[in-house]
Amino acid sequence: MKNRLSAAPFAVWMAIFTVVPMAITLWFAFTDENGAFTLQNIVEIWQYSGTYIDSIWMGALATVICLVLAYPLAFSISRKAEHVQRTMVMIVMLPMWMNFLLRTYAWMSLLEENGLINQFLGFFGVHWNMINTDGAIVLGMVYNFLPFMILPLYSVMAKMDPRVIEAAQDLGSNNWQILRRVILPLSAPGIVSGVTMVFVPAVSTFVISKLLGGSKYMMIGDVIETMFMGDGCNYNVGAALSLVLMVLMLICMSLMRRVDNGEDELGGLMA
Repeated sequence: MKNRLSAAPFAVWMAIFTVVPMAITLWFAFTDENGAFTLQNIVEIWQYSGTYIDSIWMGALATVICLVLAYPLAFSISRKAEHVQRTMVMIVMLPMWMNFLLRTYAWMSLLEENGLINQFLGFFGVHWNMINTDGAIVLGMVYNFLPFMILPLYSVMAKMDPRVIEAAQDLGSNNWQILRRVILPLSAPGIVSGVTMVFVPAVSTFVISKLLGGSKYMMIGDVIETMFMGDGCNYNVGAALSLVLMVLMLICMSLMRRVDNGEDELGGLMA
């Protein structure tokens, strides 16, 4: 009874800020302007299938780049002395203390035609059109979401017993074998958490694509925003778009959880 009472605030919080919003989204997704049941909203979103594919592709690309950059960095941090680890983790988290919008605006000033990067490249006679491109959007995603990949990886790698790696070295394993058969399986939970924490917001983002991609590149988050703002807003279609995006995210998270469970089973068999 005491445990149920202690969980009551969390249950109320979840009901107000999770269950109720999802119920409202479902209501608008399957009703028309008069509140009558309809599937027309679901039918209409197929015209945005290309935008869904582009969003998933760019989100997946940003996630892979974050993983490639974060993995060696997180491992390097986890092998340092404790006071060095705390300092480096603070440096990783430092950009997150600044507003998300301000960080993205800063990249606009760096990537624009007369920005600092092009001014520097101008000394070498090089001019690179970086703003309002899909590359700028991916760059903005990587910069903003990289800490969300580093921290889960670091938290898992910091718990690795260094004697396991030393034992693998004593048994004659080279660096590649140690990485593939020891470090990667042990860090699998961190990889799954990091990929989920980066991929989900990357696919649904709209601020980054709007500021760094201009009007040339629209992601599904931008389309959803237009459905709830301006003169041409359509709450019902916007709710349907949001519902499909949530389903896609749940599918991705479910697949990642299965991968994580498979890694745990494989680790148990290897042990």
